[in-house]
Amino acid sequence: MGHALIVEDDADSARMVAALVGNEGFSAATARSLRDARRQIALQQPDLLLLDLRLPDGNGMSLLDEHELVGKSEVVLMTGHASLETSIQALRYGAADYLIKPVSAKQLQGILSRVTRPSVLRTEADELQQDLQRTGRFGHLVGRTEPMQRIYEQIARVARTSVTVFVTGESGSGKELVARTVHDLSRRRNKPFLAVNCGAISPNLIESEIFGHERGSFTGAERQHHGFFERAHGGTLFLDEITEMPPALQVKLLRVLETGTVMRVGSTTPQETDVRVVAASNRDPAQAVAAGALREDLFYRLNVFPIETPPLRDRRGDLPLLVDHFLKEIGAREGGFKRASAAALDRLAQYRWPGNVRELRNVLQRAYVMTAGAEIGDQWLPRDVLVDPVSGGDGSTLQVPVGTPLAAVERQLILATLEHYGNQKERTAAALGVSLKTLYNRLKEYGS
Repeated sequence: MGHALIVEDDADSARMVAALVGNEGFSAATARSLRDARRQIALQQPDLLLLDLRLPDGNGMSLLDEHELVGKSEVVLMTGHASLETSIQALRYGAADYLIKPVSAKQLQGILSRVTRPSVLRTEADELQQDLQRTGRFGHLVGRTEPMQRIYEQIARVARTSVTVFVTGESGSGKELVARTVHDLSRRRNKPFLAVNCGAISPNLIESEIFGHERGSFTGAERQHHGFFERAHGGTLFLDEITEMPPALQVKLLRVLETGTVMRVGSTTPQETDVRVVAASNRDPAQAVAAGALREDLFYRLNVFPIETPPLRDRRGDLPLLVDHFLKEIGAREGGFKRASAAALDRLAQYRWPGNVRELRNVLQRAYVMTAGAEIGDQWLPRDVLVDPVSGGDGSTLQVPVGTPLAAVERQLILATLEHYGNQKERTAAALGVSLKTLYNRLKEYGS
């Protein structure tokens, strides 16, 4: 099946890991120092290199600098505890994952099930680049503009690792598509991808839904329930609108990320969990921390690898490609292809797109339905060119004194924008770049 080299100075620990690896069908060798590891690799290139960080003759990380030696092996670090520093180190040195010592059979099984030679990953990356040049697609994303090229480069870099990713960007800009692409390009692609909108689940149910519960743990709990962490085992869990998660649950989430275990509501027995977390928010995380909506320690634990999705107005060059993509998608579903006229593309290019790519898809769906012929004109497309709500077309502005608390600024901006758009909540949410659910939550807080 494959060959593994365990680089560990503790003889008992090395033998135990070698036995676990052998039980999974791998041949195994051990090395107790960097010098011994180099000799073993020269004798037989391992498919998997399990590398302790502390060795008698130096730091295990130094071996990763020897690309000619270890470049053809999957590298997994072994460490005494999961930490933000370990995640960053693993990413910086190109390690695919890390194991928490003492290594458990369940942990190791998950790692071994995802072993992929770096050469295979490089081939997949090359194929993706070719597909991008040919079709303008990269995984679930569409676009060739420079902002999107930066996103693709980041995804390709982080997907092959296990570190947590924090995706930010306006509502409708494609954060979940980024998360799905990260999953599909990762070693976890054959395991579940589960998406959870933390702002759409009732506060009374969110803990049970995410962490699970035991039978009889509360009124109505008639059976044991596996939460999203258990159901996504081995795969990826996408936590959207993370700033909408209640503070008490943020503490519990932090504990799961740091210990690798999850505890169901009503249980005292922790369950091991092997899940890659991708979080997202349409709010500025730093502002969310300052406003108390996001715990600072959780933010730093999630924000190991930040990705910011660009709004559609900053990538207008992708409009023709996106329009063609969505019209083909709609045509395949509805049974008839339609194209956009030059006038339609011109109209679309003038619009500000407060709802971003999601709004574009909805606009094209409506225009498709309303157009009788094969060519979509500009008749059913948006006619008003929207402007920034803090500086309206009527000259309206919002002035805030220096030193005003961020929470107060947010309140003033939301209420002023709502008034600017005549109390139209959907349009207000789109202009502010937040979900309708988030807007309703804020208005409820303000008593409006």
